[in-house]
Amino acid sequence: MSVLTERLAAPRRERVVKNPFPWYSPRFWHGMRLSTWTRSLASNRFRVSLTKLPTAISITAFSVFNSAASALDNLVYGRRIEQTQLPEAPIFILGHWRAGTTFLHELLIRDPEHTYATTYQCFAPHHFVLTDAWFTPWTSALLPRRRPMDNMAAGWKRPQEDEFALGNLGIPTPYTSMMFPKHGPVNADYLDLGGLSPDEHERWKRELLHFFRGITFRDPRRIVVKSPPHTARVRTLLEMFPDAKFVHIVRDPYKLFQSTVNLWKSLNEVQRLQGLGEQEWIEEYVLSSHETMYAAFERDRQLLGENQLVELHYEDLIDRPKDALRDVYEQLELGDFARVESPVEQHLADVKNYRSNRYELADDKREMVRRRWSGYFDRYGYDE
Repeated sequence: MSVLTERLAAPRRERVVKNPFPWYSPRFWHGMRLSTWTRSLASNRFRVSLTKLPTAISITAFSVFNSAASALDNLVYGRRIEQTQLPEAPIFILGHWRAGTTFLHELLIRDPEHTYATTYQCFAPHHFVLTDAWFTPWTSALLPRRRPMDNMAAGWKRPQEDEFALGNLGIPTPYTSMMFPKHGPVNADYLDLGGLSPDEHERWKRELLHFFRGITFRDPRRIVVKSPPHTARVRTLLEMFPDAKFVHIVRDPYKLFQSTVNLWKSLNEVQRLQGLGEQEWIEEYVLSSHETMYAAFERDRQLLGENQLVELHYEDLIDRPKDALRDVYEQLELGDFARVESPVEQHLADVKNYRSNRYELADDKREMVRRRWSGYFDRYGYDE
């Protein structure tokens, strides 16, 4: 067993972090334009808690700035961004939340021929081309150094999920539930895009493509995308990028369930604008969203060619990360792995002290997970 594997396998008790973000740290809602922000408030009947009023006021002020900066960005760069072509179809990392997608993403972006969406680009998707260079240096100190749910590195330049960019662009997303967690899940149709009207579907594709073009305008390398909801959107992503590559990662379902429950609780604590309530909806949401996600994925994976999809287990990735990544390069025909080997080794050395969380699941919940996710257990070899 490698040193990295020992570190990752060494358990530590999972806990829900009590908001590690100081009050002055920006939340993702600070990246919304005024129109998106006011719609979000109206749809939740402006039920902002008194203790969160300062945050809401600051978001309002930022939203005015974002609207103005967006208009200026479009005026200066809009035409050139729309004319920008991606050099190659993106590489999409698929897998449920907490399946190891972040670790895999961190490895794939070590490739000098790859780029990715940064936290700032996802925070300000409508004006990052204009503002990134001057805004991020003087605001970096406002962000925590570590993510609340798993203690991994955070910061404006760190890789981020483009789902947050879509939300700030005004596209409905299930992630909006973090804003008013007492209200439970929202925008369920936008997980697999199955219930959208033709116009809504086209708008979703248009906004995502525009975001990717903005990234390419600033960095014309192949984009590696990590966003768990994309696991349920393979058909739509293929409509947009017929030559896209997909890396799908799976993990022990029991650990997946408990870690994802804790993920949503942590994110709700950090991003909320109202009291948390009991959050009794989270466990059922984790179960049902997994079912929706994998019903769509198993249906649409047949659309992919042999050199478009590779699958791996989280357990294998942490046990032999370089070998697993080499297999990904070979199966997806991504080129010579030699160019990646040294940067990957350096990253593995940097994270060698990281330890994954420990999971304890009661017997009744284990039985529930086994029953609800039986297809996942069987297909990916997690039978006990």
